[in-house]
Amino acid sequence: MSEHPFDRLYAQVELRKSADPTKSYTAKLISEGTPKCAKKVGEEAVEVAIACLGTEYKAKVEESADLLYHLCVLWAASGVNPADVYAELHARENRSGLDSKAARKGVVK
Repeated sequence: MSEHPFDRLYAQVELRKSADPTKSYTAKLISEGTPKCAKKVGEEAVEVAIACLGTEYKAKVEESADLLYHLCVLWAASGVNPADVYAELHARENRSGLDSKAARKGVVK
C-alpha cells in the first residue's frame, strides 16, 4: 500500500465498499449508487467553498477532508483508479492551465 494518505484513504474505501451497508457509511453510500455518491461530492464541494470564505481554518481543513473522502467514494463507485488521475495530473505538469483547458474543449489557439 502506498504511503500517501490519499492512497491509504482510497484503499480503505475499496475495502469497505463490500461491507454491510448497515454497518459502514462507505458501503451505504456505494450501495445507493453512483448518482448518490456524485451528489455527495457536489454537496461537500459547496461546503469547502463556503468554509474557505470564512476565517475558521479548522473548518476549511475538515470540509476539505470530507470532500476528499467523498471523492474517493465516488471513484470507487464509478470505477476510477486514482493512479489514472495521478497520471493525468502528471501529464499536465509544465503546461499552461489555459492551454490544457482549451485542448480539452477542442479549441485551437
